[in-house]
Amino acid sequence: MDDASFRALLAYNWETKLLDDVYRSAVKKCGLPECAFWILYTLRMEPDSFTQARICEFLREPKQTVNSALKKLEAGGYLTLSPGADQRSKPVRLTDSGLQLAHDRVDRIPEAEAEALRRMTPEECERFIQLMARFRTLFEAVLRETDTSAESKI
Repeated sequence: MDDASFRALLAYNWETKLLDDVYRSAVKKCGLPECAFWILYTLRMEPDSFTQARICEFLREPKQTVNSALKKLEAGGYLTLSPGADQRSKPVRLTDSGLQLAHDRVDRIPEAEAEALRRMTPEECERFIQLMARFRTLFEAVLRETDTSAESKI
């Protein structure tokens, strides 16, 4: 790895760790388990279109983790798991208590995110999203290439 790439990687890792810390700290202040927080956050952003399976996919969390958090939120009266076409596609909806909980504890996070994006110029905001997507795409491609070459040596 050349020096410029190494320095960029260190800076990237530092910034992503700092951002992770910002999120962890904000979630902790909400007083909710992390997975429950992200479920409520997700349902607030897209209230009518999430099933259990889609929440797992969207959050990139293991099915067991999400299902456990969903069951606790359901037992607390914060959401309902409606019967769907099959067991894996139960629509998830916030109850009135869940809407209030999300309003009281979760909504400030997406509001703060939106305000941070508003403080960027429209060009900065668009470029920020484009560069994040570009890095992810390139990173996935490199991992696939190295996975393939590693497999061929076995």
